[in-house]
Amino acid sequence: QERLTSDAVDSNPLSVYVMHPFWNFVVKFLPTWLAPNLITFTGFMFLVLNFLMLAFYDCDFTASAAGHEHVPSWVWVAAGFFNFLAYTLDGVDGKQARRTNSSTPLGELFDHGLDSWACIFFVATVYSIFGRGESGVGVATLYYILWVVLFSFILSHWEKYNTGILFLPWGYDISQVTISLVYLVTAVVGVETWYQPILWSFLYRDLFTFMIIACSFTVTVPMSLYNVLKGHRSNTLKHSNLYEAFLPFLSPVLLFVLSTIWVVFSPSNILELQPRIFYLMVGTAFANVTCKLIVCQMSNTRCQALSWLLVPMTPVVLSAVTGVVANELLLLYLWTAAVILAHIHYGVSVVRAYTYFC
Repeated sequence: QERLTSDAVDSNPLSVYVMHPFWNFVVKFLPTWLAPNLITFTGFMFLVLNFLMLAFYDCDFTASAAGHEHVPSWVWVAAGFFNFLAYTLDGVDGKQARRTNSSTPLGELFDHGLDSWACIFFVATVYSIFGRGESGVGVATLYYILWVVLFSFILSHWEKYNTGILFLPWGYDISQVTISLVYLVTAVVGVETWYQPILWSFLYRDLFTFMIIACSFTVTVPMSLYNVLKGHRSNTLKHSNLYEAFLPFLSPVLLFVLSTIWVVFSPSNILELQPRIFYLMVGTAFANVTCKLIVCQMSNTRCQALSWLLVPMTPVVLSAVTGVVANELLLLYLWTAAVILAHIHYGVSVVRAYTYFC
């Protein structure tokens, strides 16, 4: 949940009638000296903790498959609690900022930036419920599902880049409440329950895939296009030129192409070999690209055509798929570490630049 500002619109009934009243109640218990950015960061770290916790018990996403040692029930309870706590803190931080009169552009950027990175952590954690077994979801399928989630996220900021208004996606609130409940249900009934078909041969994994894709293509994408087209008809778009309007999609699409080339043409089938690290690399690189768009839409500046991170990624991918580098797994580890460090460096640099000039 974004820090609501005067140029943000949240029309989701679940958010408006349930979650906002709940967050208004919760924020009253927070001490006024507690910094909103600390609340934002704490919520994000709960998602990272979930990711690391499941990485320990289910590193390769096979623990939920039949015949494997399953994740302990207490882990699912903790995951459900941490996920809902992260969601709650993400909704409370903005209210704390307004309550203490400490709202700043940096706080809004910090919130949005961590949200963009959080996508990979909750998607990978949810994947452990179904895993990659016979009744689970294939690692390649999850890779494309991850991209559906990532593009759904960036659509909101693409809207604001063009319209000046951040329309908060409905799918976010629904997904966070549902995910938290599914973790708790899994702790009670066990992962074996998800092996059973819902109707005929339609499994829970199929419902999982269907809900994510359907939510994106029937709600998120149509609403984003509608909001932008409405702005076009009323001549209120900030970028009336078609090229300028769609420029923010260039780097994400190139990132998708590069990472997919690696997946499809990998000599050692890298996605089967180490899916968790590959997802982390893609999600972090995407967060870096998205953060640069967020900076542009907040500062009313032109979006850069190409993210510099894609420049070194191109020879990395080519060296992997052509077999120039014999140890493809080591290359993935090194490149993932480089992407994470580059993203953290970018975040620190933005904060320093803001504090220096402001």
